[in-house]
Amino acid sequence: MSLSSLTLTRYRRLIMLVMIVALVLITVELSGLREQMSVSFLRAQLEANPVTGVLAFVLVFVIGNLIQLPGWIFLVAAILALGTVMGGLVTYLAAVTSCLVTFTLVRGLGGNALREINNPWAKSILARLDTHPIRSVALLRILLQTMPALNYTLGLSGVPLRPYLVGTLIGLPIPIALYCLFFDRVLLLLPIG
Repeated sequence: MSLSSLTLTRYRRLIMLVMIVALVLITVELSGLREQMSVSFLRAQLEANPVTGVLAFVLVFVIGNLIQLPGWIFLVAAILALGTVMGGLVTYLAAVTSCLVTFTLVRGLGGNALREINNPWAKSILARLDTHPIRSVALLRILLQTMPALNYTLGLSGVPLRPYLVGTLIGLPIPIALYCLFFDRVLLLLPIG
């Protein structure tokens, strides 16, 4: 395959990725699901039935992460409905699932497109990621949690699935625990029932 056809294939894959994400966003907007992605909606789902509520919570977290919703909305709803510890654990489960789904979708559609960038700075960053992938992903998760831009970047970076998953599993508990403690304290001060 020639260099020009490889470049064309890469751009087609990236365009398909953008189109799929745009389709998800449009579907969520037109279906009215975006308005349902609120603390009160998520809390009601979790309180209504713990099993189906958790499944709905995970699904909505995945969709929310794909369309760039902040993760704290989900964490607050989980804390309100399930308490600090269980809310944190359910959020951790949903966050890991969301990161894994996003990674798989982005990698499947976009491949490792960032490897094709001919920039010394980008190559240096990717080399560090290659040298210590688990540590790099864990540190990025501690700093940026489930930030959608991070999920997309790591999906396109060429980092293998196993180090990505292990780094995510290691890196997410610290920020989630800190947010749980913070929101637990804030919610004690607010008159929320």
